[in-house]
Amino acid sequence: MSSLKKSLMQAGLALVLTFGIQLSATAVDFSLVDTQGKTHTLAEQKGKFVVVNFWATWCPPCREEIPELILFHDNHKAKDAIVWGVSYEKANPAKLLQFIDEQMMSYPVMPMSPSQVPPFGSIRGLPTTVLVAPDGSVARTHLGGITAKTIEGYMQQWCQTNPAAKEMKVCR
Repeated sequence: MSSLKKSLMQAGLALVLTFGIQLSATAVDFSLVDTQGKTHTLAEQKGKFVVVNFWATWCPPCREEIPELILFHDNHKAKDAIVWGVSYEKANPAKLLQFIDEQMMSYPVMPMSPSQVPPFGSIRGLPTTVLVAPDGSVARTHLGGITAKTIEGYMQQWCQTNPAAKEMKVCR
Protein backbone atom coordinates (compact mmCIF):
# COMPACT_ATOMS: atom_id res chain seq x y z
CA MET A 1 0.00 0.00 0.00
CA SER A 2 1.37 3.40 -0.96
CA SER A 3 2.13 5.89 1.79
CA LEU A 4 -0.39 8.32 0.27
CA LYS A 5 -3.16 5.68 0.40
CA LYS A 6 -2.20 4.79 3.95
CA SER A 7 -2.25 8.47 5.01
CA LEU A 8 -5.65 8.97 3.39
CA MET A 9 -7.05 5.90 5.14
CA GLN A 10 -5.71 7.06 8.49
CA ALA A 11 -7.16 10.53 7.95
CA GLY A 12 -10.52 9.00 7.01
CA LEU A 13 -10.48 6.81 10.11
CA ALA A 14 -9.69 9.83 12.26
CA LEU A 15 -12.66 11.68 10.75
CA VAL A 16 -14.96 8.72 11.34
CA LEU A 17 -13.79 8.38 14.94
CA THR A 18 -14.16 12.10 15.57
CA PHE A 19 -17.60 12.16 13.96
CA GLY A 20 -18.70 9.10 15.94
CA ILE A 21 -17.51 10.56 19.22
CA GLN A 22 -19.29 13.83 18.47
CA LEU A 23 -22.57 12.07 17.74
CA SER A 24 -22.44 9.82 20.79
CA ALA A 25 -21.49 12.51 23.28
CA THR A 26 -24.05 12.46 26.04
CA ALA A 27 -25.58 15.75 27.05
CA VAL A 28 -25.11 16.70 30.65
CA ASP A 29 -28.41 16.89 32.47
CA PHE A 30 -29.07 20.41 33.58
CA SER A 31 -31.90 22.62 34.65
CA LEU A 32 -32.72 26.22 33.89
CA VAL A 33 -35.48 28.49 35.14
CA ASP A 34 -37.46 30.30 32.46
CA THR A 35 -38.71 33.87 32.57
CA GLN A 36 -42.03 32.63 34.01
CA GLY A 37 -40.29 30.96 36.99
CA LYS A 38 -40.74 27.38 35.71
CA THR A 39 -37.79 24.98 36.01
CA HIS A 40 -36.95 22.93 32.92
CA THR A 41 -34.64 19.89 33.08
CA LEU A 42 -33.17 18.00 30.17
CA ALA A 43 -33.90 14.65 31.83
CA GLU A 44 -37.65 15.42 31.79
CA GLN A 45 -37.51 15.63 27.99
CA LYS A 46 -36.03 12.18 27.36
CA GLY A 47 -37.78 10.67 24.35
CA LYS A 48 -38.01 14.02 22.52
CA PHE A 49 -35.53 16.14 20.64
CA VAL A 50 -34.62 19.33 22.51
CA VAL A 51 -33.40 22.29 20.49
CA VAL A 52 -31.33 24.43 22.86
CA ASN A 53 -30.76 27.78 21.19
CA PHE A 54 -28.22 30.18 22.72
CA TRP A 55 -28.96 33.74 21.61
CA ALA A 56 -28.97 37.41 22.66
CA THR A 57 -31.33 40.31 22.05
CA TRP A 58 -28.52 42.42 20.54
CA CYS A 59 -27.53 39.74 17.99
CA PRO A 60 -28.98 40.32 14.46
CA PRO A 61 -28.75 36.66 13.28
CA CYS A 62 -30.36 35.59 16.56
CA ARG A 63 -33.27 37.92 15.95
CA GLU A 64 -33.62 36.70 12.36
CA GLU A 65 -33.97 33.05 13.37
CA ILE A 66 -36.66 33.60 16.03
CA PRO A 67 -39.61 33.20 13.59
CA GLU A 68 -38.08 29.90 12.38
CA LEU A 69 -37.71 28.65 15.96
CA ILE A 70 -41.29 29.65 16.74
CA LEU A 71 -42.50 27.80 13.63
CA PHE A 72 -40.48 24.72 14.51
CA HIS A 73 -41.57 24.70 18.16
CA ASP A 74 -45.24 25.19 17.35
CA ASN A 75 -45.17 22.42 14.72
CA HIS A 76 -43.31 19.87 16.88
CA LYS A 77 -44.00 20.53 20.58
CA ALA A 78 -46.97 18.15 20.79
CA LYS A 79 -45.17 15.24 19.17
CA ASP A 80 -41.40 15.00 18.89
CA ALA A 81 -39.39 18.12 19.74
CA ILE A 82 -39.32 21.37 21.70
CA VAL A 83 -37.25 24.53 21.64
CA TRP A 84 -35.56 26.13 24.62
CA GLY A 85 -34.27 29.65 24.08
CA VAL A 86 -31.30 30.43 26.30
CA SER A 87 -30.80 34.18 26.52
CA TYR A 88 -27.01 34.20 26.81
CA GLU A 89 -26.41 37.76 27.94
CA LYS A 90 -26.70 40.04 30.94
CA ALA A 91 -30.18 41.29 30.19
CA ASN A 92 -32.47 43.42 32.28
CA PRO A 93 -35.33 41.02 33.20
CA ALA A 94 -38.05 43.55 32.33
CA LYS A 95 -36.46 44.30 28.93
CA LEU A 96 -36.06 40.59 28.22
CA LEU A 97 -39.74 39.97 28.97
CA GLN A 98 -40.69 42.87 26.73
CA PHE A 99 -38.51 41.47 23.92
CA ILE A 100 -40.07 37.99 24.28
CA ASP A 101 -43.53 39.53 24.14
CA GLU A 102 -42.72 41.71 21.10
CA GLN A 103 -41.28 38.72 19.23
CA MET A 104 -44.25 36.54 20.28
CA MET A 105 -41.87 33.75 21.31
CA SER A 106 -43.97 30.65 22.03
CA TYR A 107 -41.14 28.57 23.48
CA PRO A 108 -39.65 28.92 26.97
CA VAL A 109 -36.80 31.39 27.35
CA MET A 110 -34.25 30.87 30.09
CA PRO A 111 -31.78 33.61 31.01
CA MET A 112 -28.16 32.52 31.45
CA SER A 113 -25.23 34.78 32.18
CA PRO A 114 -22.27 34.58 29.78
CA SER A 115 -20.09 34.15 32.88
CA GLN A 116 -21.70 30.71 33.35
CA VAL A 117 -20.25 27.83 31.37
CA PRO A 118 -23.10 26.19 29.46
CA PRO A 119 -23.63 22.46 29.95
CA PHE A 120 -22.40 21.75 26.41
CA GLY A 121 -19.10 23.58 26.83
CA SER A 122 -18.15 27.09 25.87
CA ILE A 123 -20.15 28.93 23.24
CA ARG A 124 -17.97 30.13 20.34
CA GLY A 125 -20.50 32.57 18.94
CA LEU A 126 -24.16 33.51 18.82
CA PRO A 127 -26.47 32.10 17.84
CA THR A 128 -25.47 28.53 18.68
CA THR A 129 -28.02 25.74 18.57
CA VAL A 130 -27.49 22.35 20.21
CA LEU A 131 -29.82 19.54 19.15
CA VAL A 132 -30.16 17.03 21.98
CA ALA A 133 -31.45 13.67 20.74
CA PRO A 134 -34.23 11.66 22.43
CA ASP A 135 -31.63 9.41 24.10
CA GLY A 136 -29.86 12.40 25.68
CA SER A 137 -26.92 12.47 23.27
CA VAL A 138 -25.86 15.62 21.48
CA ALA A 139 -27.00 15.01 17.92
CA ARG A 140 -25.66 18.22 16.43
CA THR A 141 -24.21 21.61 17.29
CA HIS A 142 -24.91 24.40 14.81
CA LEU A 143 -23.13 27.77 14.89
CA GLY A 144 -25.00 30.61 13.17
CA GLY A 145 -28.58 31.20 12.17
CA ILE A 146 -30.80 28.16 11.74
CA THR A 147 -34.10 27.34 10.04
CA ALA A 148 -36.91 24.96 10.94
CA LYS A 149 -36.05 22.92 7.83
CA THR A 150 -32.41 22.58 8.91
CA ILE A 151 -33.43 21.36 12.37
CA GLU A 152 -35.84 18.85 10.84
CA GLY A 153 -33.03 17.64 8.56
CA TYR A 154 -30.73 17.15 11.56
CA MET A 155 -33.48 15.18 13.34
CA GLN A 156 -34.05 12.99 10.29
CA GLN A 157 -30.32 12.41 9.88
CA TRP A 158 -29.99 11.36 13.52
CA CYS A 159 -32.95 8.99 13.21
CA GLN A 160 -31.48 7.41 10.06
CA THR A 161 -27.93 6.98 11.36
CA ASN A 162 -28.52 5.94 14.96
CA PRO A 163 -29.18 2.20 15.39
CA ALA A 164 -31.26 2.70 18.54
CA ALA A 165 -33.53 5.20 16.78
CA LYS A 166 -35.62 2.48 15.13
CA GLU A 167 -37.16 1.74 18.52
CA MET A 168 -37.94 5.38 19.33
CA LYS A 169 -41.41 6.75 18.73
CA VAL A 170 -40.08 10.13 17.52
CA CYS A 171 -38.18 8.46 14.68
CA ARG A 172 -41.06 6.41 13.27
